[in-house]
Amino acid sequence: MKEKYCIILGDGMADEPLAELSGLTPLEAAHTPNMDYIALEGAMGLLKTVPDGFAPGSDIANLSVLGYDPTVCYTGRGALEAVSMGISLGDDDVAYRCNLVTIENDILDDFNAGHITSEEGAQLLASLNNHLSGMVCHPGISYRNLLIVPGGQGCESTPPHDITGQSIGNYLPKGPDAERLLDAMRISTEVFATHPVNLDRVKKGKKPATSIWPWSGGKRPEMRSFQVMTGLTGGIISAVDLLNGIGTYAGMEIIKVPGATGFIDTDYQAKARYAIEALKRLDFLFIHVEAPDEAGHMGSIEEKVKAIERVDEMIGTIMKEFNGRIAVLPDHPTPIRIKTHTAEPVPFAILGKDKDDTTRFSEKEGAKGMYGLLAGTDLIPLLIS
Repeated sequence: MKEKYCIILGDGMADEPLAELSGLTPLEAAHTPNMDYIALEGAMGLLKTVPDGFAPGSDIANLSVLGYDPTVCYTGRGALEAVSMGISLGDDDVAYRCNLVTIENDILDDFNAGHITSEEGAQLLASLNNHLSGMVCHPGISYRNLLIVPGGQGCESTPPHDITGQSIGNYLPKGPDAERLLDAMRISTEVFATHPVNLDRVKKGKKPATSIWPWSGGKRPEMRSFQVMTGLTGGIISAVDLLNGIGTYAGMEIIKVPGATGFIDTDYQAKARYAIEALKRLDFLFIHVEAPDEAGHMGSIEEKVKAIERVDEMIGTIMKEFNGRIAVLPDHPTPIRIKTHTAEPVPFAILGKDKDDTTRFSEKEGAKGMYGLLAGTDLIPLLIS
C-alpha cells in the first residue's frame, strides 16, 4: 500500500520564553499530548523556513515548507492570494495584498480594523471602487483584500502587522507604484470617513476601517506542479487565501471547510474531519491553521496557548484515523513580545520515519533533534524519503 503523508502547520506557534509563563514558551506551557507523542515516538529538528534576505512572512515560509524555493518562484504575496480569490492576472498586472486598517493620528492602531467582517469590508471596497481610477479592489475574507494595479511595476512596502502602534510616516509605499497607491489610500480615507459601515461600527464600540493599506505586490508567479515535483497527489486545507493560492499554483486540491475562519474562532474539528476524508483519496495533505499567529499578533498569551491546544486536539482526531507519516511544525515564530513575525528557525517533528531522544514538542527539544538545522525546502524530501 502506498505511503501517505500529512503536514500540520500551526501558523506562528513558535515563540520566546515569557515571564508570565514562568519562563516557558506558549508551546511549552500548552497541554499538547498529541504533538508531544509525535516528538516522543518520532524525531525532531529545526527548520529555517525564511531564506536570508527575505522578510519573515507566511508567504515565504509556507512556500519553503511545501518545497518551493522563494528565491526562484516568489514575486509577492498579492499574486499568490489573487488566484485563490479567482482573480485572473494579466501579464502586466501587479496584485497587492490590501488590508483594511485603523489609523489614528498617523499611528497604525490596528492592522485588521478590529477584525472587520467580510460583509462590511465588501461594502467599504465597493464604495471605494466607485472613486478609484485605473485600479480595482477585490474583497476577500475579513480584513484581507486585494488591490490590482494594471501596468504596475511594484514598490517597496511594509506589512501593517509589523508596525502596529507606530507612526506610518516612514512605512508608506516607495518606488514606481507609490504615487498610485498613496492616491488610493488618500481616497479610501475620504470615502471611509462617513461610510455607514464605519458609523455603525463606531456606534457599537468597534474600530472603524479608516484606510486601505496595500503591501507585498507581485506579478503572476511560475511554479512547478506539486505532483510533478514529488510524485504525490496533494491537497491543502486552509481558510487563508495566501495558502490556497500557493496550493492552486502548485496544482493541489483546495479543500474548503465550512466553519474555517482564519481566526481564533475557527472550527478545528471540522478541519480534522475533512482532513480524514481527504487523506482517503490523496497521497499528501497540508493542513494550515492560522489561529496561533492571530493570537500572537494580538499579543494575547491566553489566546495563543488556547489556539495551540485546539490545534493539538485537531491533531489527535486525525491521528485516530490516519496511520501514515505525519509532520507538525509552525511556519515562523510570532512572539507575543513583539506581536509580529521573526525569521528564527522553527521546531518540526516527524512521526513514522525515525526516532530520536526528544520527549516533547517545543522549541528547545527541536534544537536537540537528530535532524539538526535544515532549510525549509528540505522538509518535503525528508518526509517522503
